[in-house]
Amino acid sequence: MNKMNNYEKFCSLVEDILSNEHFNKLDLIEHHGTTRKEHCIKVAYNSFLVGKKLRLDTKEIARAGLLHDFFMSYENFSGKERFLSFFTHPKYAAINAKREFTLSDKEINIIEAHMFPVYPCLPKYAESWVICIVDKVVAAKEFIDSYSYILKHAVNYLYIFLLINLIRTI
Repeated sequence: MNKMNNYEKFCSLVEDILSNEHFNKLDLIEHHGTTRKEHCIKVAYNSFLVGKKLRLDTKEIARAGLLHDFFMSYENFSGKERFLSFFTHPKYAAINAKREFTLSDKEINIIEAHMFPVYPCLPKYAESWVICIVDKVVAAKEFIDSYSYILKHAVNYLYIFLLINLIRTI
């Protein structure tokens, strides 16, 4: 199956979520240098592809992958509230997802366990482990892409620092 067919199959599994008014509000929230909606789509689609290769339940992976960060945060959140949401958001994402959609027990576990071991919910299914791992990989890539310019400048400053110290010793 080619890439276009994979994406079409993915979209057919999650069209109700992608057209949901509350889910689409995630497009307004910055997340790892992108939007939370875009992050959720990347996690869900990449997990869908991994699940397909592993012959897992791709429908539950795709749906729960989209909903794994289905919680609201706002610009006026304090630093403390943002910090705490890192540890508590799986619970709120699951509550919001259950409010908007009919979910299986597996989908609920996938959402609640995606931050394991930071959030104390053990992934019970192979699909839960896929989302847990793919989410971390996608977030790391987004972080690196978003802050690569800072890393480049930091390396340049390090070179200048080393050069100055080298010159002083000569």
